[in-house]
Amino acid sequence: MLNPDAKVIVLTGASSGIGESIARQLAAEGHRLVLGARRTDRLAALCHELRATGAEPDFLPTDVRQRGDMQRLADFAREKYGRIDVLINNAGVMPLSPMRSLKVEEWDLMLDVNVRGVLYGMAAVLPTMEAQQAGHIITIASIGALSVSPTAAVYCATKFAVRAISDGLRQESQQLRVTVINPGVVESELADIISDDVAREAMKSFRAIALKPEAIARAVSWAIAQPGDVDVSEITVRPVASAF
Repeated sequence: MLNPDAKVIVLTGASSGIGESIARQLAAEGHRLVLGARRTDRLAALCHELRATGAEPDFLPTDVRQRGDMQRLADFAREKYGRIDVLINNAGVMPLSPMRSLKVEEWDLMLDVNVRGVLYGMAAVLPTMEAQQAGHIITIASIGALSVSPTAAVYCATKFAVRAISDGLRQESQQLRVTVINPGVVESELADIISDDVAREAMKSFRAIALKPEAIARAVSWAIAQPGDVDVSEITVRPVASAF
């Protein structure tokens, strides 16, 4: 597990799906992981499994909607390791529905998790990274950050937003690396909370060609592994059979 290039990596949404796969990939590469998610039972089980392989991940209960939770996650990493090399903003929700359904509470949830959660993560690590004069912020966006589709207007808006925020941060800094990963359809629990019948049925057929989450984990790993003067600004990963 010894890796001379090991980085201190903070990862949100690590309890399942893409986040869990990212954690497994980066642990196998010997990085030092501080994992956050709301479902601490699943985080604990994941960390127990990874420790059995020789990794030494830590985890904290983290709701990205709470700025204090994100700050505690970052502070823990900095206090334990003395630095933070990478933040991976992975936590996200996708309760799709037509606009006319007026699922305002779900709109609020997407804004809180997908946009404010990313901003809170950035706010938690930027002072440390700027003091180090180095750091890498990776945000898992979506192909929904590139184009809009029916039932996904608000979801796509949140992903357009974090793509814009990320590029703005990249332009403002000559020291930080900033990467956006845009997954196409991926096997995950992301669609499980869709409450609208029409959107839920449409998603079933859309997911017939879904990628394994390991594909996104490999893209994240590749971006991290680039030399310090290389900024991989954006990667889109979609199934070969996808028309979107």
